[in-house]
Parts: sequence; structure tokens; C-alpha cells
Amino acid sequence: MNTNHTYYTTYAVHSHMLIIKKIHKYPESHFSHTRSNLISSHLLKPIVLHYLSNEQPPDPPLASDHVWFQTYNTTYFKSTQMAVPKHSKSDGRKSTNTCCSTVTLVAFVALCLVGVWMMTSSSVVPLQNLDTTQKNDIITKSYDTEDSSGENTVNTATLDDSKPKQFEDNPGDLPDDATKGDSNVNSQQDNNNNNNNPKEDDETTNESEKETKQDEQENNEYGKESKYGVDSQLEKVESEGKNDKTDAPKTEVLPSGAESELLSETSVKNGSFSTQASESSKEKEGQKSVKPENNKGYNWKLCNVTAGPDYIPCLDNLQAIRSLRTTKHYEHRERHCPENPPTCLVPLPEGYQRPIKWPTSREKIWYHNVPHTKLAVLKGHQNWVKVDGEYLTFPGGGTQFKHGALHYIDFIQENVPEIAWGKRSRVVLDVGCGVASFGGFLFDRDVLAMSLAPKDEHEAQVQFALERGIPAISAVMGTQRLTFPARVFDVVHCARCRVPWHIEGGKLLLELNRLLRPGGYFVWSATPIYQKNPEDVGIWDAMKKLTKSMCWEVQAVGKDKVNKVGVAVYRKPMSNECYEGRQQNEPPMCNESDDPNAAWKVPLQTCMHKVPVAAQVRGSQWPEQWPSRVEKVPYWLLSSQVGVYGKPAPDDFSADFEHWKRVVNKSYKSGLGIDWSTVRNVMDMRAIYGGFAAALKDMNIWVMNIVSVDSPDTLPIIYERGLFGIYHDWCESFSTYPRSYDLLHADHLFSKIKNKCNMTALVAEVDRILRPEGKLIIRDTVDITNEVENMARSMNWEVRLTYSKDKEGLLCVQKSMWRPTELETIPYAIA
Repeated sequence: MNTNHTYYTTYAVHSHMLIIKKIHKYPESHFSHTRSNLISSHLLKPIVLHYLSNEQPPDPPLASDHVWFQTYNTTYFKSTQMAVPKHSKSDGRKSTNTCCSTVTLVAFVALCLVGVWMMTSSSVVPLQNLDTTQKNDIITKSYDTEDSSGENTVNTATLDDSKPKQFEDNPGDLPDDATKGDSNVNSQQDNNNNNNNPKEDDETTNESEKETKQDEQENNEYGKESKYGVDSQLEKVESEGKNDKTDAPKTEVLPSGAESELLSETSVKNGSFSTQASESSKEKEGQKSVKPENNKGYNWKLCNVTAGPDYIPCLDNLQAIRSLRTTKHYEHRERHCPENPPTCLVPLPEGYQRPIKWPTSREKIWYHNVPHTKLAVLKGHQNWVKVDGEYLTFPGGGTQFKHGALHYIDFIQENVPEIAWGKRSRVVLDVGCGVASFGGFLFDRDVLAMSLAPKDEHEAQVQFALERGIPAISAVMGTQRLTFPARVFDVVHCARCRVPWHIEGGKLLLELNRLLRPGGYFVWSATPIYQKNPEDVGIWDAMKKLTKSMCWEVQAVGKDKVNKVGVAVYRKPMSNECYEGRQQNEPPMCNESDDPNAAWKVPLQTCMHKVPVAAQVRGSQWPEQWPSRVEKVPYWLLSSQVGVYGKPAPDDFSADFEHWKRVVNKSYKSGLGIDWSTVRNVMDMRAIYGGFAAALKDMNIWVMNIVSVDSPDTLPIIYERGLFGIYHDWCESFSTYPRSYDLLHADHLFSKIKNKCNMTALVAEVDRILRPEGKLIIRDTVDITNEVENMARSMNWEVRLTYSKDKEGLLCVQKSMWRPTELETIPYAIA
């Protein structure tokens, strides 16, 4: 017998029963695969762990028909090779009937073989093949971590026993590759066994000489010993299995070594980047006081507000709106956040169900998910939206493109070929977007559009867009700058957006000038371009005068014969020559001290900023064409600048991108059990360079990148890559409708919020903007992931994965349909 390929399976019965070892010729990978099944048995756990603690398997028996006996002990097992005797000394009693003993022994062996065969025939489902429709797929992996005193502490590794064991299904119910990579985590288990304490063998020898009564006393304490000794060793076994060196692809959850420096960076440096908060001198003071956190339990309540299931706390602060002195400049559509954000949960619409997948969702959505019909009545004849049974359908039209957005999009490029959708022009701002059909069909041209519209009498237009899977936010051009950096959009589009560009010295159009990249285009489709009534003629004349004074060059003025509308296309200058040659300084140039990137709660100004001309300044050159721009380091990131993670800025950028490509490809895509076909709307709640979004660029999704106002201002880098995002302060509610996103990603966000404001309110906000069955992925300290996990469980969310290593944790949870029954009235949100 070749002992190098021989492994031993242990069969045991608790207390005073013979323990029989039978020889099996299993390949190492099979033993690694079945080990988890053996360990899952409460009785077999100490036996298997004892086996794993041996440096080598015991010597094989001399005769194939010999049977081994062991004395059962809670802390050790003593095995002795011998032939079957007439009397067993393991319990100090003699057998009176050899034949009866033999029959009993044979029957017992047969039953054990059947039981173990059933256990070892089951299959463990790898994470990459989880079905997202399963409701109880809960995995917990814990690794030894070191506390501040240097002592090792262990998190208990458990499977939720209260739920069905979804990871032990019959292989027949699994995909063909369901067992692929089963040995990845544990294939080197035997090599790691050599690390255990050698003193255990000596202790085993001494203990075997004790009396039977002492054995019985120790056996009675089995449960206690298992809890504090065996389970801890189990976790060590699991952690040792991470050093897999097989050829099979690894599923990376948390990187190690040098690769983890980007992950574990909890105190990110500003480097050469200022923060949006410091740039915005008019920013209001942060939250002054917060209520103490309730760490013992969470009593969630249902928000009782006038807006009901459509509640947006910063846009539905009716008390603040009623106190406004004027609404002339749409002040009532701007953000008015409550001093203390709500901690209640927003109700679901009656009849809500899982959203339709993209791209079908672009054409139709469930009526009960957004049960509003006002737009269908007002705009149905313009092919905005129509009611069709249990669906709301979107024919793809709009006020200016009744016969479809694609024809309209192509008509624009025919008039101005230099726009080059999806190559030169990648990132678009669509102002007054309606239901965002323009942005929805720009995806067919590889263009990413940020659709923007207020929460106004056009009922739920942004909510329709998000339900369709189209990027959109609720915002208005009123008295403050839009929360985007300067010079980032390749194209700005307005189709009958109802914005009075020409009034008050062109203040609102000058805000677009701030946002538009030098050399970028403003596409305007409105009745003043092609209708001849006095009002439209007056507006057209005013616009011609204003755009000329702003040095915008007219590229084309054409009429779409199919849609019977006119389109005017303007181009922003790429130099200051025109500004310097103007006879009148109207609109005036902004002061040199005015920072065009300051955008957080900064009032609008009637002035223009100069165009950057220095070769190494952002905005002096057009970015690379898409898609190469997503990977290339921006030309204006210099080695002399210090990046967020402490490296020279170009190296920081590249390292961040490589890090997120590795995490997304080796962990998120295959290791979290997420069905990515159900994911469309994604938010990175704490983006740095946009590496997470860039790593997902080839998937059929879009990512809203959020740069916190008190973090390094890296949002311009994100736009330079052909991605988009917005500034935000997570101590306040986000300007989007409830149930907007399929997946939220938070990398070390919650630990920062906990030190700044109310983390319970942030969790309630996450619940508000995440769709039922949507996923939240958190990478943070173990303390934070544990706290968020407790909150998620208190809301009946499904905990799909927890993972910890070196004080860093990964948590993936899935929102449920559960809503509390107790109401909490929000006085400022009641009409």
C-alpha cells in the first residue's frame, strides 16, 4: 500500500463506543473537499481536527482485514494497531458473546459507512455559482486577527443554523461548474497541519492511561471543550487554507501584503488634492449635534410623511420650504436638509416587485413600482410614457424627438460630425431630462449621460428614469452651483428643458459654461430656434447676443425634418483670445481668486472663468478618446504631486486601478454570489480615482461615483476617465428617489461617518436608496462591518458574506422586502 496517497476517515459515536478507522485511498483534493462536510458534524469535528493536527497520517495496518480501536476522549484520541481481540480494554468490560459482538460490530460498521458515504457525497457550492434568488445563502469566514495589545483574537466562524443549508445541495441541482474551485481554499491543508503544537502527542499518551471514570467525566464536558477549544482550532484551519497554491483560479476577497495598502488606508491623505469643503467657502456648517448611537438594539420605524414611498428628505422638507421668502429662482426645488436626518425607513409602494432587467427596462417598467400616471396624461402624445396594463411603457420619444431618440441623436452628429458620439464625446449632461430617453439611448452610442431634472409638477420623471436603468438625479438650476467640478462635461444638452437661459445676464447659461469642457458643445433644441411667434423670436435674439458675448461659436443651426424641430449647436472656446478681444466685459470675467471647482452650496455668479492654457493644467487639452481615456493617466497628474495614498499621483492612479481590477475580477464578480445580470444602477459611495467604476466598464451597468466634500477632490479625475459622479456629504440625504440603486459600494465610508455624524441615519439612507433585493458591499474595519451587520440583521436583511483579516472586514448584505409596522411621524415632512 502506498502510504503517500492514503488518508483516513474517522467514524465516531459519542461516549463509550468503539471508534473505527477505515483506510480509503482518496486523492488530496477529495479529502480537502470533504473535510468541510466532516467538520460540519458536531460529533466528528474534534476527531477530524485531531487528525488534522497530526504531522503525518498514522502508519497503515499490516493486514488489510485488521480493525483499529480508539478510546474516545474530548481532547485527544489514542489509536493502537491490533487484531480484533475477544475482550476490549477500551471500557474495562469483557464481552460474553463473541458471535454477538461480531454481528453487532459488522452492523455498526455498515451503518457508519452508509452515513459517511451520504455526508461525503454532498457538494459544497462555491460562491461564484450562488443563485441570487436564494434567500438564505449566508457565509461567514473569520480569520485570526491581532488586537491592539498584540494578543490574538478569533471571530467565530459560523453558518446560520436557523436557515436552510443552501451550500450543501445535491450536485444535480447545481450548474455544471458548481464544484469548480472547491479545493481552492483548502487544497494545502495537509501542509499547514505541520504547524500545530507537538506537545499534543505526549499529552495523548499520558491521558490514555487514566481510569474509565475520568474518561466519563471528561466526556460529559464535551460541549464546553468544543466551544472554546475545537471551534477556535477550526477557525485556524480555515485561515490556514487561504494559502492556496493550486493552478485553479483563486477567489480574492481581501488582498494581502503590499496589495492591501489601498484597502486598509483608513486615514487617506489629501496629497496634492484639496477637499471640496475647503474649496467651497460658502459651505454651511456641518451637523452640530447627533444623538448617541444605540449599540444594544435598533427599533426601526416606518416614516410617516406626505411624500410616502417617494420621500426624499432634503427635497421634501416642507417646513423649510414654507419658510422661504421667495421661490422666484426655484428655491423650493433646491435642497433643504433637516438638521437631524431621519432614521426611519421609507415604505414600499403597494404591489412593488423586482424591477425589470436592462435593456428591457428601457422600454417598460412595472406600473406598481412607480404608480404615477400624470405624465402619461400630459406627455403621452409626445411618446414620453404610456400606461399599458400592468406596465408603464416608454416609446423612446420626447418633446423634441417624438419619433425616437436615436434618430435625434444621429441627426445631431450629422450636423456636427466633430461631436463623434462615443469617441470624442463620452460624458454628457442632459438638463431638464424628462424621463431621460435621450440619455437612455445614448448608451447605444457608448455615451454616458448624467440626466438632471427637478422634483416638480412633472411627476416622478427622474424616478421613471432610474427605474428604467438610466442615470439621473433630482436637481434644479436655481440659486446655487450644480455639484459638479468645472470643465468636466464633453457635451451639455437641453431639449425644451424650460430653463430661461437668457435672463439675468445669462446667469444659468454661465453655470453651464463653468461645467463645459473647453472645446465642448452645448446642444440646444427649443422652439425659439424654429418658431416665429414674438416671444420665441425675442428669446432667440437674446440667446444669439448672449452666446456671442460668451465667445461661444455657432457650429450648426439645423431643422430635423422628421421630428420637425430645430437644433442649435455651440462650441466653447479653447483659448482666452476671444475674451481678451471683447469690446465690453459682459458677462464679466470672474476674479482670479474665484475657484471654479468650488461647487458645494456655492451661490451662482454672473461671470466667466478663463480657459486654462498652460500645458499641464486640466482643461488645456482634450482627453484621450474613449475607451482609452479610462485607463490612461490624465496628462495633468504630475509626479511631483502626492496622490491620495502617498505615492506620486500617476503611480497612485495606476495602483488604484490595478487594485480594483483585481478585487472586481477575483472577488466581486465570482466570490459574492451576486447575479450581475440583475445589477444595473450602481453607486460607489466613496470613490477616489474611480477605479471601482473603471473595473466594471465592460459590464452592462453604470456607476454613480460619489466624492465626499471632506475628501480629497478627485472628482475631476473621474470625469477625465470618461466616467461621472457628484459631490455629496453623507451626513445628509442624497438627491435621489427611494429604491434607485441595485448595488451600493462603500469602501471605508462608514468608519469616517461614525466619527462625524449619525451612522444610524446613514444606514437608514442606504435602505432608502437601495432597491429590495439590492446588495450593499462594505469594506471597512472589522468593528464597523460588525456594527453594520447587526443593523442589517435588525432590518431582516440577508447577510450573504462576512470576511475579516488583519482588522479589515468585508461585508455583503442584501436588502429584504421587510418594513416595520410602527410609524414615526416626521413633522417637517407633513403638508
